[in-house]
Amino acid sequence: MKEKINFKEINKLAIPAIIAGIAEPLISLTDVAIIGNVKENAVEALAAAGIVGSFISAIIWIVAQTKTAISAIVSQHFGAKRIHAVKTLVPQVIAFNFLFSIIIYITTSWFAKAIFSAYNAEGLILNYAQDYYNIRALGYPLTLVTFALFGVFRGLQNTVWAMICSITGGIVNVILDYILVYGIEGYLPALHLKGAAYASVIAQAVILILALFFFFTRTPFSLKLRRKINPNMKVLLIMSANLFVRTAALNFAIYLANAYATNYGKNYIAALSVLMNIWLFFAYFIDGYANAANALSGKLLGAGEYKKLWFLSKDISKYAIVISFFIILFCFIFYSKIGLIFNKDEEVLFLFSSVFWIVLLMQPINAIAFVFDGIFKGLGEAQYLRNVLLAATFVGFWPVLIISDYFKLNLYGIWIAFTVWMLIRSSALVIKFRNKYLKAT
Repeated sequence: MKEKINFKEINKLAIPAIIAGIAEPLISLTDVAIIGNVKENAVEALAAAGIVGSFISAIIWIVAQTKTAISAIVSQHFGAKRIHAVKTLVPQVIAFNFLFSIIIYITTSWFAKAIFSAYNAEGLILNYAQDYYNIRALGYPLTLVTFALFGVFRGLQNTVWAMICSITGGIVNVILDYILVYGIEGYLPALHLKGAAYASVIAQAVILILALFFFFTRTPFSLKLRRKINPNMKVLLIMSANLFVRTAALNFAIYLANAYATNYGKNYIAALSVLMNIWLFFAYFIDGYANAANALSGKLLGAGEYKKLWFLSKDISKYAIVISFFIILFCFIFYSKIGLIFNKDEEVLFLFSSVFWIVLLMQPINAIAFVFDGIFKGLGEAQYLRNVLLAATFVGFWPVLIISDYFKLNLYGIWIAFTVWMLIRSSALVIKFRNKYLKAT
């Protein structure tokens, strides 16, 4: 029996996951690039898009943890050759995500003004944020149902279907962004920020339709609901609840960063919006190997193959670190040109360039954190992931941010806080994994 999963097997999951993963932040990056270059109130529109994008990501990351939970449960049953035991669970999880998303849409749309005022948005930025959000929020049900489907696909050791869906949606979004934001003279008026929101919602609908096609034609599951709740639902909800808390802490850190930057001024929040979207793009890029680790670790745990699990953690970490160094090299070569893609305002570009190097140097740390995040999710270690994020946010990120603000480090302080945050996350996960699973080999 082989002791290691080879590079080809890992990449069979990782490469499609990378492509699928970068398609998601690519939609946001496209919005930022196009909105940041409109002729009318570009800085205010960019700031509004950044704030709304941050909030929507926070909501989706929190409530979409059922994607991780269903992926872990399906992959563990797949490895144990007991996939029949979760056939009734899958439609129940999809229905849960749909109903939950409707509740979120209604409540957040009603309180949109108060929500974005809490980000220190005011005046034109606040008005733009409300208009943009009320349209983008229509995509909650589409996205959360899609995420549940993607979790099922990953649990079945397939990331290709999600890749096809995400690429198609990304292409649709890019095309519609240009058309709806700038308009077509004589045919379609320029919709400005609202156009970007409509483009995103339509793209999300396209992704869902394709995901449902693969679900019905390629998986052993259906959407038929049973009255009897699947026994694994309790496990899934407990795991999801721990991951909800974890992701809430994660997004509290991002909220604080946006609130502080908005308070520093519109140019600061505009620059942070660009930096944050690039950071998330890199995260999703590296996260392809984390997704592979997620699927494979659950399968190996279900099969009881702990030695393979240990070698898997070492190999995937190496691959992710190599990718992070390629990202650093590429961005340093084109350092002065990257900011121009998203905005032409001199002050925003100056702020962006002054701290972009910190974002780049974080990448190897991020790589380790994301890979072990994926492994621990596949292993069902949601409680430990929760505790690590709470510690990283409230013992690391927030105190460093307060101290940095006191010394008026502004954007430097925000990204120093993020660096400390990621150091705590990565080191805590590596230590725990080594102590628990190295012994099992």
